[in-house]
Amino acid sequence: MTSDHEKTQSDNGRHRLVDPAALARQRARARRLGLAEPLHRLAADEVQDRLGEINRDFTRIGIVTAWPEFWAGIFPDATILPDDEILALPRNLDLVIHAMSLHWAEDPVGQIVQSARALKPDGLFMAVCFGGDTLIELRDVLSRAEIDATGGLSPRLLPMGEIRDLGGLLARAGLALPVADHLAAPASYRDLFHLAADLRAMGETNALNQRLRHPTRREIFARAAEDYASRYPDPANPGRILATFDLIFLTGWAPDPGQQKPLRPGSARMPLSDALKARTS
Repeated sequence: MTSDHEKTQSDNGRHRLVDPAALARQRARARRLGLAEPLHRLAADEVQDRLGEINRDFTRIGIVTAWPEFWAGIFPDATILPDDEILALPRNLDLVIHAMSLHWAEDPVGQIVQSARALKPDGLFMAVCFGGDTLIELRDVLSRAEIDATGGLSPRLLPMGEIRDLGGLLARAGLALPVADHLAAPASYRDLFHLAADLRAMGETNALNQRLRHPTRREIFARAAEDYASRYPDPANPGRILATFDLIFLTGWAPDPGQQKPLRPGSARMPLSDALKARTS
């Protein structure tokens, strides 16, 4: 008989980074606590600003997210579905938004490919998720504290993609005119424990498959909290700490013959050196 833990270790022989049962539990807990919305609100505002810069009406919208209640309030006419490995998106959509969930995906390319297939020609895919600089301060102090206390290091925070790597997924998924950009969102907290409580309310605590299966020694968190206050104080608010959240935005279009095409390498009519001279003369 195979235990639940062994099942999460492998899926058809494929090692899993994330324990789906733990992820589901932490998301359910966040809903019970009342989702901490500020970063979702910031992400939604940025998505709306980006859509507002596009001269087009999007009437058939699909949203992939673990937080349907929040995103339904932003896009009330959208079809909203969970970030399951198999996405049940309808076809011929004008727009698919993958909202604040892609960083937990075992197969992010597969998520984008499925989203792209749901688009009509020249339809838009947009994703917003956490990127590699998220919680860099917390990663640092927890690593230092655990190494000092135990001589070893255990998986505690989800590894998140860098902007260049995430941007490359768009082309791999067959989307045209790919663009990736990011927004650093620093947040101020009383201390490490205040930050941890907020992460629980966001459903963003440890759901890694290789996480420790026993309680962490209090000494580690005490050391980390003291180190955090020393290394990463909030200069604008004495006595508080700063935590960085890195929001990555990805956009790409379903291919269509009428789309603008990038110039072929070497097709420019003026050498770059001449162009620069013209700008400075």
